[in-house]
Amino acid sequence: MKLELNDHEPIFIQISKAIEDEILCDSIKEGMQVPSTTELSKFYKINPATVLKGVNILVDKEILFKKRGIGMFVSKGAKEIIKNGRKENFKEVYLKDLISEAKKLGITKEELLDMINDFKEE
Repeated sequence: MKLELNDHEPIFIQISKAIEDEILCDSIKEGMQVPSTTELSKFYKINPATVLKGVNILVDKEILFKKRGIGMFVSKGAKEIIKNGRKENFKEVYLKDLISEAKKLGITKEELLDMINDFKEE
């Protein structure tokens, strides 16, 4: 799992997002075991309780489930749950501000789509 910790958001959030990223890019597939809290805490040199807090976020979202005495595993349908959640977040965080700013600047829907298409081609 690749993760460069930053000071912009809590570490437990970064841990949960990193695990989600691994699931989205199929590095960790549905049904596979995720690294243990001990492994992650040792590797990133962080408190195991912090890692557990990040993992529990994913358990609450039903992205991960626990097999008692064995560890945490990726739930069936986890990738879709992550995609849907992130799409909704993308809409609320990015598109809302984008559309608001476009309206202020008088940018039409067509102009905005052209800008997006131009950006994709770069």
